Amino acid sequence: MTIQGSMFIGAREVAGGNGSVFAIDPATGETLQPAFGGATSADLDRACALAAEAAEPYAALAPAERAEFLEAIADGIMALGDELIVRVMAESGLPRGRLEGERGRTCNQLKLFASVLRAGRYLDVRIDPALPDRTPPRPDLRVMNVPLGPVAVFGASNFPLAFSVAGGDTASSLAAGCPVVAKAHPAHPGTSELVGRAVRDAVAKCGLPEGVFSLIMDSGYAIGSALVADPRIKAVGFTGSRRGGLALQAVSQARAEPIPVYAEMSSINPVVLFPHALAEKAEATAKAFVASLTLGSGQFCTNPGLVLAVEGEGLDRFIAAASEALTALPAQTMLTPGIAKAYREGVSALAGHADVETVARGAEGGAHCGQAGLFVTTAEAFLQEKELQDEIFGAASLVVRCLDMKMLAKVVDALEGQLTAAIHIVPADEAAAADLLPRLRAKVGRLLVNNFGTGVEVAHAMVHGGPYPATSDARSTSVGSLAIARFLRPFCFQDLPDTLLPDALKDANPLAIPRLVDGTLQG
Repeated sequence: MTIQGSMFIGAREVAGGNGSVFAIDPATGETLQPAFGGATSADLDRACALAAEAAEPYAALAPAERAEFLEAIADGIMALGDELIVRVMAESGLPRGRLEGERGRTCNQLKLFASVLRAGRYLDVRIDPALPDRTPPRPDLRVMNVPLGPVAVFGASNFPLAFSVAGGDTASSLAAGCPVVAKAHPAHPGTSELVGRAVRDAVAKCGLPEGVFSLIMDSGYAIGSALVADPRIKAVGFTGSRRGGLALQAVSQARAEPIPVYAEMSSINPVVLFPHALAEKAEATAKAFVASLTLGSGQFCTNPGLVLAVEGEGLDRFIAAASEALTALPAQTMLTPGIAKAYREGVSALAGHADVETVARGAEGGAHCGQAGLFVTTAEAFLQEKELQDEIFGAASLVVRCLDMKMLAKVVDALEGQLTAAIHIVPADEAAAADLLPRLRAKVGRLLVNNFGTGVEVAHAMVHGGPYPATSDARSTSVGSLAIARFLRPFCFQDLPDTLLPDALKDANPLAIPRLVDGTLQG
């Protein structure tokens, strides 16, 4: 299949006429063909109009039919075969093995949401039958979750498949019954076209309204902002920088009808090394830490960018072993020239800080490569210098030496919101860990023991979210089956005759889904 340089406005394949977008191979700096035109205001208006037209019939679709649609998208992505992998490699610099795994993750999360739809629990049906003889009488009340409406989804730079055109935000929006207008990330236009075509074709195969999905390109920032501002859009999914997420939030809040912006933005994912664990396994922990830190050139939102520990021989051994492991590692290609530049600038600022010591650097590389780095500071400096909490998107981490656990707790209290925290303990540390857990729970969305946050399982019990600024809404997750809740709202029907109720609320329960009836779970 030849990449045409196309967008998809509903079923129609369109060459944008608003500037040009070119992918760049980050490994070579080569400009990749073809050119992609950015969407015009007319393209955007048409995409949003089609999405609004599709919203009601798509919301009314039976959950099993939406499940078949999600599975058709997964089948279409797999049918792209090696052409997709080769193009993503060229546009991202990521290795084949990583991308084949990411393709599997993308398809598996589509299938996970298909299973969620068939199970029906996401509707959260609750029925309180009328009590006409009670004083005062109780009306018949029936509530279920309904779709918010069209959703704008912004593709991410670091997961060109799993957090992009058919990634988690799109999958959960479509599962909820919301049409999607996806904006491709400018680094992956060819990848986005290939995947977008697979989604477009699945819409047609399943006989759905064409406005269920559109894909647009943006040669700057104006069209993306206008997408969020469009009154027909009812929610936004975004994974990227804090600056980008806050900009979209500002657009949303300026609307006559503000809408939720579910933005995953910034996290340094603290790792707490407890004293007894360091005494027993400092070297082994250090090697595992470096492997996690440098995975994918550190370009994961769950990258361990901060290490907290009490001063002592165990921490010294950890730093020495981590330094030795890191120094031996080659530099890796980063996702885009812009990300590589920002990483170099962030590392340079950290290394030049008066209260920071550089203890190890990995091997140098080419212009678009990230040289890993390990740095050390004191708890006192970390508490005084807010910039030491800034995320450096790449394989760089800061170790904070604390005088004692009391000082370490103060550092935890001073942290911004995070996606993850990891604690490394042995049984002798459990009492101290129990004291720290409430503080960590207030700061993060997921806590790990004797592991690192890189690696986010797509599962029912996963939370990939956290307090601000890790995400814009700590009540949500962008990974796992709970992600569907972002694009639903509860709706109550009072005293409606059975003939006017949705199938999920009818007395006969034709969907055969679990329901809470008068406080008792049935089905």
